Amino acid sequence: MSDVLDLHGHNWAEALAAFIEFHNRAIHLSAGATISRLEIVHGYGSTGEGGVILKRLRAYLERHREQVRVEYDGNPGHTYVTPVSGLPKIGDMLQEEIVDYCDEPRTLTKITGRFRWHGDPAVLTAIRLLEREGRLKKEDQGKHTLYRSL
Repeated sequence: MSDVLDLHGHNWAEALAAFIEFHNRAIHLSAGATISRLEIVHGYGSTGEGGVILKRLRAYLERHREQVRVEYDGNPGHTYVTPVSGLPKIGDMLQEEIVDYCDEPRTLTKITGRFRWHGDPAVLTAIRLLEREGRLKKEDQGKHTLYRSL
């Protein structure tokens, strides 16, 4: 297995799925041996201030500090990780998807409609968990209640 994952050309959902698979495969292939550092190449965005993948990947890694050690070498287009334990499979990522979707304030109806295939109970449970974790904030705007990711 190569120790480099290049995420150029991916959207955020594809990049996250590729990263989780890459990370978890490294854990599996190590079979208890020391896992080498993995290089994630994501670029730094056309503005040079950080693109979507850079920002969201680093935020995701920050939320999963127990499963991965992160290092930066001064190159904003690369992130180095050392897997510690497995990350949740992408199929279990409803909460991450909701956080990403709510980067702009959304109504509950919009959120449940967007993720309807998960079923309303699962979406509502995910929203409540995100509120408790402080990752999603409820904002009242007139007669509408909106949810925004933090």
